Amino acid sequence: MSGLRVVPARRHGKERLYVCRADGGNVAWYDRDSARVNLLSEAREAEVLRVLAPFLAGDVTVGPPPVPTPAELSRLALHPDDDLAPNRPGEALHIALERDPAPPRRLRADPRHRALAAEQAVGEALDALEGAGWRALHSLPLPGGARIQHLLIGPGGLFCVAALAVRKQRVRIADPMVTVGRRDPVPLLRTLRSDASRASFALTAEVRPVLALAGPGAADLAAAEHPRDVRVLRAEGLAALARLGGVLKPADVEALHALARDRHTWRRV
Repeated sequence: MSGLRVVPARRHGKERLYVCRADGGNVAWYDRDSARVNLLSEAREAEVLRVLAPFLAGDVTVGPPPVPTPAELSRLALHPDDDLAPNRPGEALHIALERDPAPPRRLRADPRHRALAAEQAVGEALDALEGAGWRALHSLPLPGGARIQHLLIGPGGLFCVAALAVRKQRVRIADPMVTVGRRDPVPLLRTLRSDASRASFALTAEVRPVLALAGPGAADLAAAEHPRDVRVLRAEGLAALARLGGVLKPADVEALHALARDRHTWRRV
């Protein structure tokens, strides 16, 4: 008997099987996503593969753990309280609704629920781009109580994305004013440009604004003229951003992502 045991766990969103000694110390781990067995002790390779055999399928790579990149080292050095990557889409609205829930009997639905659903739909669409080399962060706090709803970083550059809740309503744009249905017009494009500008200052890179329309049913969009430097897309059309490229290399994407996920980055804007 080798005395080794297999312990399943999830780390940074990845499923792993750790091979541990009787005292709990790690000897190796198997990363299912990369189909790689990372050995901390090459002398125990045969024992590790023997105990992992029931869990292995197909071709598996065996070797020492890969050397972490500078971006990974930066992420590992972050205190959990300063790491913004775990923020959910609409994190600020989640907290607001938990602290101050709407009265159970209310004639009109709390608009925060609709806004939260819109941010969740847009966040889900942006997170789906990860396989194409993009990274998304959500609900980034800015000084003064403002926040960037979504920040997308990838081969096509950086985008500050704001979700606008619509429900089969006509959306009229007269830069910088945006009107949804019969609501009063609001200078949403001005706010969005300001958020993108603050993000550009924090990250020392160009960040372009995107307005994403989200909600059940297609919104009827009417614009007097195309908004200057602002993309207006429906949430289901955000996948088109994945076709953009030629701006950032993979290493640049990871470095900017590591910088943007640090809470201290946003405290100086």
